[in-house]
Amino acid sequence: MCGACVFVTAVGAEDQSTDIGTLDKETADKAFPAKPPYSPYAGRNFPTRPYFGDTHTHTSYSMDAGAFGARLGPKDAYRFAKGEEVISSSGQRAKLSRPLDFMVVADHSDGMGFFPQLIGGDAALLATPQGRKWYDEINSGKGAQAALDIITSFGKGQMPKGFPTPGTPAYRSAWRETIKAAEEANEPGRFTAFIGYEWTSNAGGNNLHRNIIWRDNGAKASLVEPYTTLPPLGSPNPRDLWKWMAMVEDKTGAEILALAHNGNLSNGRMFPIIESFNGKRIDREYAENRTRWEPLYEATQMKGDGETHPFLSPNDEFANYERWDKGNLDLTEVKKPEMLEFEYVRSALKNGLKMEAELGLNPYKFGLVGSTDTHTGLAAVEEDNFFGKTSSSEPSAGRATHPFVKTDKAIIMGWETTAAGYAAVWAADNTREAIFDAMKRRETYATTGPRMVVRFFGGWDFEAADANNRMPARVGYTKGVPMGGDLTSAPNGKSPSFLVAALKDPIGANLDRIQVIKGWLGKDGRTQERVYDVAVSGGRTIDADGRSKTSVGSTVDVASATWTNTIGAGEMITVWKDPDFDPALRAFYYVRVIEIPTPRWTAYDAKYFGVTMPAEVRMTTTERAYTSPIWYTP
Repeated sequence: MCGACVFVTAVGAEDQSTDIGTLDKETADKAFPAKPPYSPYAGRNFPTRPYFGDTHTHTSYSMDAGAFGARLGPKDAYRFAKGEEVISSSGQRAKLSRPLDFMVVADHSDGMGFFPQLIGGDAALLATPQGRKWYDEINSGKGAQAALDIITSFGKGQMPKGFPTPGTPAYRSAWRETIKAAEEANEPGRFTAFIGYEWTSNAGGNNLHRNIIWRDNGAKASLVEPYTTLPPLGSPNPRDLWKWMAMVEDKTGAEILALAHNGNLSNGRMFPIIESFNGKRIDREYAENRTRWEPLYEATQMKGDGETHPFLSPNDEFANYERWDKGNLDLTEVKKPEMLEFEYVRSALKNGLKMEAELGLNPYKFGLVGSTDTHTGLAAVEEDNFFGKTSSSEPSAGRATHPFVKTDKAIIMGWETTAAGYAAVWAADNTREAIFDAMKRRETYATTGPRMVVRFFGGWDFEAADANNRMPARVGYTKGVPMGGDLTSAPNGKSPSFLVAALKDPIGANLDRIQVIKGWLGKDGRTQERVYDVAVSGGRTIDADGRSKTSVGSTVDVASATWTNTIGAGEMITVWKDPDFDPALRAFYYVRVIEIPTPRWTAYDAKYFGVTMPAEVRMTTTERAYTSPIWYTP
């Protein structure tokens, strides 16, 4: 697979902009005729590359970000994402190694415009004990303390009089400026700036956050103001958010979607079987609305990785990755093991199969992306260019060893913050419409930061020789469906086969292995999972049980924060057939790509600032990517 030609063709059917289910043969024959033109690229109008971006950037317009010290606004965030050098809120020069392709500035809907109002000395706010306390703390250099108090007060629904809500001048102005910044930054074909915000449901400190993204322009987005979570104007219940989204589409003609994140901080509430708001079992109405409005989930970001957990996947040696599992969002409630099943991607996908068998619809049939959740306005998550979660944790000699969140229940140290991640989207063009449509059809994957290129196709007729094709995407779309798609009605005697390929980030680390993660619903009604190594680098072998027991090794020199690409592979491609397939059982498959070990941001900090990290600090990482699943339904 040469880097110049391997990933150059993609979706073949025009109707796949809205549905990437079973391939339509007539449409495919038109797209890929038996005798194509001499130029294999002639007539192509399908996605040819993944676009990398961030669906989750906060600026000074978010009340917590502002309190933490963020002074960069939406316009600054877009400038930085487009490749410009900016001065960070802590006064440091900052620039991305490469521009992003798209971004969503997703400032919190509750209190939008609150921080400019507070720091500006609004008389109504300063007349309240809370407002005066926060104002004094911020101006005396205790912004981080104020920010955590604001978050906790918000989770308890205890905000001061004068707090901006929809309909107030401060709120309306902030939303208009958010829209204006996206409109000015948007350059179809070069850079996509989406209009959006974050609905920050945080009842009792339990994270149920969603980012809301518009497909459309400011003319439609400006017809409404964001939905909030505090009564009486808002609600923390996702069912009420979905009703609001339906109202918006009916009223404005716009298209919007919701993207949840950080189930690991929900304390068992993100992917429920029993709803926390009413104590009742999930019903079909819930499943219908969650499936309609939430096609994607943010699987990795700064507040920890969300793919799986060692407690849930004890036989997965890569499960113990960047864990934030001590409690809920504000550490007011300690984590219990029984909560974990309802917090992570893999267990949610498994429970979705079970619920589909009961309800006739899978509420957790979502694709995957990564994003940052940065509260600095800077979507900078490369390990050697990590500007932290908040402006108070931008690069400094002591940021790793200072507590990030501390309560009487638990502590999360600064070094536990994760440098992650980005969203990768296989879209036809770099436009709002094309990227949004690809998100809706789930043709996406998550990365923890590197811009590796990953392809994943499933079908019934892939052969080993297909992995030798120099245009695997053409084969993939002709014979099967891409990530996010569906396989149904297995032909007699056939098992699903998958064409999987990965190409390293051009300026990043080599690849260790490609894995297929399978989950299924057994005949006994219990869900199961299994990890298969399907391609490994360095001449290693895969045993009969589908695993390679030999480590790729490590070239990391922690002291100098360097590594070499003398191990691993620049690209890998293979065809894998499920050896344990039962056509009667519901299943899903997704791909995980693992890089060779590299220095973690803490190693770069130690080298740059000349400090010694405590023994418990992680100094290396194995960056990775997770694709959206392909589902099999009998």
